[in-house]
Amino acid sequence: MDKSEIQERVIKVVCQVLNTDKDMVEPSSNFVFDLGAESTQSVQLVAAFEEEFGIEMEGEAALSVQTVGEAADFVAKYVK
Repeated sequence: MDKSEIQERVIKVVCQVLNTDKDMVEPSSNFVFDLGAESTQSVQLVAAFEEEFGIEMEGEAALSVQTVGEAADFVAKYVK
């Protein structure tokens, strides 16, 4: 799976969990400041990424990710 496919799937998950339009989500979008994510939604995002990609991520490190692009890079480390 290449990076662009991972990023597209990450954006899809972000839109579903945060109930936002795809046009509002950029790789540089900050989950909290740009997309309005609350702390509970951060946990939901991690769980949704794990389900979408069939992976298990290290929770504390995953919760430190702040942008969509960082999330795609983080997920890519776990996808084979």
